[in-house]
Amino acid sequence: MENDIEVKNISQYCNMIGAEVLHPLVGVIDFSKLPPIRFVNLRRMSDYYAIYLKGSKHTALRYGRRIYDYEEGTLVFVAPGQVAGSEEDGAYHQVKGYALMFHPDLLRDTPLAQTMKCYSYFSYDINEALHLAEAEKGIFVECLERIRNELLHFDEYSTIVVVDYIKLVLDYCVRFYDRQFQTRTIENHDILARLEKLLDEYFSSTLPIEKGLPTVQYCAEKLCLSANYLSDLIRKETGVSALKHIHLKTLQTAKLRLDDKSKSVSQIADELGYSSSQHFSNWFKKINGCTPNEYRNS
Repeated sequence: MENDIEVKNISQYCNMIGAEVLHPLVGVIDFSKLPPIRFVNLRRMSDYYAIYLKGSKHTALRYGRRIYDYEEGTLVFVAPGQVAGSEEDGAYHQVKGYALMFHPDLLRDTPLAQTMKCYSYFSYDINEALHLAEAEKGIFVECLERIRNELLHFDEYSTIVVVDYIKLVLDYCVRFYDRQFQTRTIENHDILARLEKLLDEYFSSTLPIEKGLPTVQYCAEKLCLSANYLSDLIRKETGVSALKHIHLKTLQTAKLRLDDKSKSVSQIADELGYSSSQHFSNWFKKINGCTPNEYRNS
């Protein structure tokens, strides 16, 4: 039987695993320095951000309703309100790895509070986790050690310094993900090809009439990806957002159909999933610089 508990704060989590509480709003854990941990069939919903570096593999990680058999060196990101936990095996394990946890209240009235939404990897699915190279692990661990040292010698400047270090960690993770996108070019091209096929099949079916224009969320679900991961991948590969990519595909399809003058602009608008021909005309002019009729007559 599964049990969901809400981890109200970082102190509660630290007490649960036997870690020292250095600050109520931020925590750094080196799991190798903790006593052996017994995994229970427990899923936790926390109210803080957490980044886990998996240093050893003992049990599968449950993330939401799915189970992920993670690799050593995997970096997992969990945002407030998300559910994560471990699979029970009844044994105690000497876990290795690190965790950085910080509560949104720590960021209050800081510039980072306004830019947290830019770190889209907190909304990636677990199978889109970051796999660190050895040098990247060293950088990540060094940043965590600096945060821990600041917590051990806390003074009036420490909050600012700690928040700056957290931002440094987050920015490094953006760089690391960029490297991962680049080193997985073949896989990324395969996803692009699958996206193109998906959009071709969508527009050749009755789905636009039934559901309207394809969305990033729809495409991501069909490709078994999170919307944020698909958006970031498309931007890295093409230089435009996933939404812009879909719009360009829609424009290409619209132009092909406008070349066939047996159909009216209104019919084409209906076939593409627009609510009205006026909506379609306005959108077409905004994207292409002319109306559908002007394009057709040019």
